[in-house]
Amino acid sequence: MEEILIADLALPAHAAAIVFLLNEYAKDDMGGGTELPEFVKDNLVTELRKRQGVHVVLAFADGSPAGMAVCFEGFSTFACKPLLNIHDIIVASRYRGRGISKRLLAKAEEMALRLGCCKLTLEVLEGNTLAQAAYKASGFAGYELAPKMGKAMFWQKKLGETSQISPAE
Repeated sequence: MEEILIADLALPAHAAAIVFLLNEYAKDDMGGGTELPEFVKDNLVTELRKRQGVHVVLAFADGSPAGMAVCFEGFSTFACKPLLNIHDIIVASRYRGRGISKRLLAKAEEMALRLGCCKLTLEVLEGNTLAQAAYKASGFAGYELAPKMGKAMFWQKKLGETSQISPAE
């Protein structure tokens, strides 16, 4: 039996499922192929609880953690309304192929509508064609304002230890 629910970050069972699933994702090629550092495992849920606008959707199969969508509220300046970004979506490898990702996405959409959001956003790796197919089947598409300018690209600049900015600047 599968269950999709909104996580309660104060519940130890939900907190453990979040860390377990994110670690499973991190160990997968799509998550970088490396286990999460102990610091992240020990502090993730505590740090998530400190932030407003954090929503986690959990999937359980026969009582075991099977999938998760970690979502953060944002804001669309063009629509002048909130949006919900699906920052991480994970289905543990042993539960893939069961449609869990589509049910996680549907629950995130239900939550976004309840929050008055104008859209859901997410990012996906170019090589993750299985995830892309699930997202397309759920109504997602590449983002563009004007077709002649092309689709949006997701970029990053890491800060902190790997930053190129010296402490004196």
